[in-house]
Amino acid sequence: MINPQKGPRPRRQPTLMLSRVAHSLYWMSRYIERAENVARLLEVNLQFLLDFQGVSPDYLQDHWGSILASSGEAPVFSQFHEIADGRNVVEFLALDPRNPSSILACVFAARENARMIRDQISLEMWEVINELHLFLKDRKTSDVWKAQPYDFFQQIKRQSHLFQGLTDATFSRSEGWEFMQFGKWIERADKATRILDVKYHILLPSSTDVGGAIDTAQWQAVLRSASALEGYRRFYVHEILPWRVAEFLLFSDSFPRSLHFCALRVDEFLRRITNETKARSPTKAARAARRLLADLRSLSIADVLRRGLHEFLLEVQKSLDRISDEVVQTTMFYPAAYKPDEQQQQ
Repeated sequence: MINPQKGPRPRRQPTLMLSRVAHSLYWMSRYIERAENVARLLEVNLQFLLDFQGVSPDYLQDHWGSILASSGEAPVFSQFHEIADGRNVVEFLALDPRNPSSILACVFAARENARMIRDQISLEMWEVINELHLFLKDRKTSDVWKAQPYDFFQQIKRQSHLFQGLTDATFSRSEGWEFMQFGKWIERADKATRILDVKYHILLPSSTDVGGAIDTAQWQAVLRSASALEGYRRFYVHEILPWRVAEFLLFSDSFPRSLHFCALRVDEFLRRITNETKARSPTKAARAARRLLADLRSLSIADVLRRGLHEFLLEVQKSLDRISDEVVQTTMFYPAAYKPDEQQQQ
């Protein structure tokens, strides 16, 4: 009879993983998060324009152009399209494989990364990614418009949320978990800045527009693009004010899609990935993450607006890129330390 006090214990997960496995887990998680964010952004803005059908054609072009500008894909878009209208932009950001950040490209890339590490993830995670891939495979823009775009984007969001929930429920809290979480939070932090930056690009309204119905609806759309409308109303209660929206999406330490909340999680999982201790000096990525957190803790929304909201968001995006690039280079692309026969066994 086994004595529970002295019996065998569950084996610990290995503390070293192959760089290619870490790389695939990181990008699989990041691509799924990116697909969900793009779907939410397009859904909200399509609904916004349905609510204001009388706006001018020039306004519509500025609106969709602003979404392209904030996504960083405007140069690629201009290679294939001359006019940034609703149909062209939605097709490009949703179903165009030539756009590496389209929903289609992200889901296909996530599935390919998952396929390469199929033995590392749970069956439930694989099934959800595969179902999403099959849902998008051979999907045409005409099919999306013929049905309801709302239903299409809702399906993308539901499957992405299901993947995140199943990951939480079925994936061991090992080193691989840390890479997936790091990828998810750094992607979400980047998208938090881009969603807020949409307002800068559309929205530099004339003085007569500030506080008007369209201006207020645009700020409400910004909140909905981050799934933050209910959270904002619970926190502030009263009307939607531009500076309060920016404050909530930048500095809230309790809302899971705010920049501050995401930056906290990025720093947490960065410490785990780099195995940071008091005896070891922090990496460049860790120092960049601490500087970002220090700014978010010390600055007020008034400081950010004085500096320039757009300029501040660009600085944050560059900082997140530096953090991501260094982690990818130092933890996912190191020379193999195994002999050929050992590599084959791995």
